[in-house]
Amino acid sequence: FARCRAIADKVGAYLFVDMAHVAGLVAAGVYPNPVPFADVVTTTTHKTLRGPRGGLILARKNEEIEKKLNSAVFPGAQGGPLEHVIAAKAVCFKEALQPEFKAYQQQVLKNAQTMASVFIERGFDVVSGGTQNHLFLLSLIKQDITGKDADAALGRAFITVNKNSVPNDPRSPFVTSGLRIGTPAVTTRGFK
Repeated sequence: FARCRAIADKVGAYLFVDMAHVAGLVAAGVYPNPVPFADVVTTTTHKTLRGPRGGLILARKNEEIEKKLNSAVFPGAQGGPLEHVIAAKAVCFKEALQPEFKAYQQQVLKNAQTMASVFIERGFDVVSGGTQNHLFLLSLIKQDITGKDADAALGRAFITVNKNSVPNDPRSPFVTSGLRIGTPAVTTRGFK
């Protein structure tokens, strides 16, 4: 993120980071933190942070950014506060401060890296050759299986994945040649 900050400064741009997928890993200190570098950081409170559905916008003190965020969010996108969701977010943030949360996120990362390695050992292509976070993208081009078909077959076995396009994908985004596989859910269920 420091390199991105330097580039943004060089060209006079704002640095905006969406860390929705990796917020839990960032909170646990097992993934780089963009907050010290970015002008604006957005995230969800679910996914790897394991809270209720919702989001956060974190921004540096900047009047121009503040005006744009306020006019974009309220009144159009923001409704009345839901007290039970606020309470659930408080629990989520408290849990993220616990040592067990860090151990959980370390296991999420280890599971993703191990799973990606096993797929590679078994002849599958993992886009980027591995992973540094909780998910990886599996190319099915060599296997001549569509992401849509693989997603459906795994779904029938109660395994949730997402069909996903891969670089230079010959198939449409509605069919795809890849699968996105993540490890938070299986880690929560004790997978090691």
